Amino acid sequence: MVEELAQADDAVAACVGGSAWALTEHELIAALDAAHRVEQRLAAVKLALVRELDGRGTALTQGASSTAVWLRERLRLTVPAARRLVDLAARVDAAPAAVREALATGAVSVEHARVIVDTVTAVQTAAGPEVADKAVGVLTDWAGQFDPILMRKLGTRILDHVAPDIADAAAHAALDAEAARATRDRTLTLSEQTDGRLRLTGTLDAEAAALLRAAIAPLSAPTGPDDTRCAGQRRHDALADVCRLALRTGELPDSGGDHAQIVVTTGYDSLARELGVGALDTGPRLTPDTVRRLACDAAILPAVLGGTGQVLDVGRQRRLVTGSLRRALVLRDGGCAFPGCDRPPRWCDAHHIHHWADGGTTTLANAVLLCGHHHRHLHHNDWTVRLAGDGHPEFIPPAWLDPQQVPRRNHYHRRP
Repeated sequence: MVEELAQADDAVAACVGGSAWALTEHELIAALDAAHRVEQRLAAVKLALVRELDGRGTALTQGASSTAVWLRERLRLTVPAARRLVDLAARVDAAPAAVREALATGAVSVEHARVIVDTVTAVQTAAGPEVADKAVGVLTDWAGQFDPILMRKLGTRILDHVAPDIADAAAHAALDAEAARATRDRTLTLSEQTDGRLRLTGTLDAEAAALLRAAIAPLSAPTGPDDTRCAGQRRHDALADVCRLALRTGELPDSGGDHAQIVVTTGYDSLARELGVGALDTGPRLTPDTVRRLACDAAILPAVLGGTGQVLDVGRQRRLVTGSLRRALVLRDGGCAFPGCDRPPRWCDAHHIHHWADGGTTTLANAVLLCGHHHRHLHHNDWTVRLAGDGHPEFIPPAWLDPQQVPRRNHYHRRP
């Protein structure tokens, strides 16, 4: 298969270098159809490979927490895209053979296949495998006529075409399947921008959408005739107000041993002179005005810093990494320090590099942040961790994974 794919790669490379301008209009259209068909057939191969890798547990063997995370590193995908790929690979594998055949022959696109699998799964639950096989045939024909969005709408009444005697009874099952799909597809992504801002993207299920609207609606109305904010800015400010209200309740779960909180680092003398900028523990810098405003309702937590701002010591020795010592660890690592992991600090444990039971101390120089998966992975596999000369953690892979054992670092979190 590797050789065949290499030949296909060479063929595609030759087409890339071709002169599309020299083709007639008829040839252009034919070439476009052929390219699309090859793309879909390659997608079928890719899904089969992803399914096999997932089934073998390759990602876990190589230290990733899931196949989706491994694919992000290997193929440079976003995690949501990688998760959708793994999910579709599993569901196509479990679908009737006709679905895989249609995708493999290029008769349907990947998005069409996703709609077909969703619809056929609902039909099989409602009417059994024989009716589901009929539905595959109808849906495959529709894929040649309609786009995936229209196909999904038509699919809600597929039983009218393949099993009209039970169509009404199955409509309820289809609604249940739609609700399950909404639950499965719910997601919220926080994408950090270079200036400390976040871009929020996602899909809320019906209940969460209703809760969000109910929470921000009364806070996003104009405050008066002098309110010059646009609607989007008012909704932004309303969401910030909701978060402030939630933090003030004191009822949010702890985050790594600390109460949910915003941590700002600044120099005490600069703060007293109302001149100092500050930095959030997540990285972004704040203006002196913002620092002073936050300091009006904050606890002052001392830490000893070196000349370059590196945390040197934050407390006495103890077994658990909590309080100011944990905050220093968060400032240094920014999240799980294992290579390729993007999990934030609140999901992480503090790992003793030299184990406490073996005489290790609870200090910043002997600790590293690890998410639950990588904490377990480090304890039960051949990876090792150490602090490099610049005071930041690096991980040595086992020889079977990298014979050279070149140290690796996490590049998903901020580094000073």
